Amino acid sequence: MAVVDVWFDPSCPYTWVTANWLLEVERVRPIELRWNIMSLSVLNEDKEIDPEGDTEGYLWLPVRICAAVEQEHGHTGLRDFYFALGRRLHEGAEWDPEAIPQALIEAGLPVSLADQAWNTDYDQRIRASHERGVGLVGTHVGTPIISVTDEARRSAWFGPVLSRVPRGEVAGTLFDAVSTMVAVPGFHEVKTTAPSPPDLS
Repeated sequence: MAVVDVWFDPSCPYTWVTANWLLEVERVRPIELRWNIMSLSVLNEDKEIDPEGDTEGYLWLPVRICAAVEQEHGHTGLRDFYFALGRRLHEGAEWDPEAIPQALIEAGLPVSLADQAWNTDYDQRIRASHERGVGLVGTHVGTPIISVTDEARRSAWFGPVLSRVPRGEVAGTLFDAVSTMVAVPGFHEVKTTAPSPPDLS
């Protein structure tokens, strides 16, 4: 069974599409998914212009809660919280200030973890996890980063960037194709048209 590590920032809508694609892959391929945090704030901190436009640093807040969840409740807690939060962040019509507490409740986690959004003590944990992911592919990428480890090899890549979730065997076929491409020595990048807005219907 292949182990698939995913590094994600919970605020990224395209990462949310890719995460749901991987859940589909999990149903049709023998993989074990493991979820790891990374941070768009860390990724962009040395850039003159923040492509996310997050001048106030609000993108740190959900990542810190993810770090607190992972520290206290492990990968399973992190996965449950991410998907509960993602449905509220990326599939709702507008931001709901109760999204984080509600997601914690749905995931069976203490609501008090929401208070860790402002706790900078978690930043080193976030940076360490971020660097583990980026160290596999380089700083020229974004979120998500995916690493696949099986008996034969370990390969890693950024993306794929998806605007719709492939379902069923189509999801598995895409996973097979991407895994095959990145294993080819000298392979670096494929792009098509600019991505359309995420469609989670």
